Amino acid sequence: MQNKKIVFIAIISIVVVFIAGAYIYKQNESASYNAMLEQKASNLQKEHSIVLGKKEAKVQLVEFFDPACGTCAQFHPYVKKIMKENEGDIKLVLRYAPFHENSDFAVRVLEASRKQDKFMDTLEFMFATQKYWIEHHVVNPKMLWKILPKAGLDMEKLSADIENDSQKVTDIINQDLNDAKELGATKTPSYFVNGKPLETFGLDNLMNLIKSEL
Repeated sequence: MQNKKIVFIAIISIVVVFIAGAYIYKQNESASYNAMLEQKASNLQKEHSIVLGKKEAKVQLVEFFDPACGTCAQFHPYVKKIMKENEGDIKLVLRYAPFHENSDFAVRVLEASRKQDKFMDTLEFMFATQKYWIEHHVVNPKMLWKILPKAGLDMEKLSADIENDSQKVTDIINQDLNDAKELGATKTPSYFVNGKPLETFGLDNLMNLIKSEL
């Protein structure tokens, strides 16, 4: 009788240890998963990121772009249209991925234009005039600088801000490129909708992915 009691207690102890172990494992798995989600959220949007739309929008559309990217320029009007048609429901997060040679100069111009509240005006001007300042997929800084006054920028202030914020913008570019690498964004434009990557590139696919999250 005593032996049966000992066996019973041993079995109960094993069950308790198993349940406790399973609970701890589950908690650790949950904590690890939550940490992964937090890291991915951080990779998608940083404090320095350009954000258009309501902060609490249902859909977060993240775009890694290059000012010298022709496809980025082609897709921009469609992204604007999607944003307008779903005003209040989508926020657009713009991240830099200057893969083209010398494209970091265009990014520096864009960051400086933010201080004149002309970021989007300057970006759209760049997209519209790419043929004048890009030669064989390489950015020509001198040609871009030559036409920038037509974007309505204060060139003296722009020049000073580019120089003064040189290291800051370098850090921003490096951070965005690191996040792009972590997320697997190897070309531009690369889109993420509520953290989900646009795996097969195309306008219809992008619109369908956005609709699935609205």
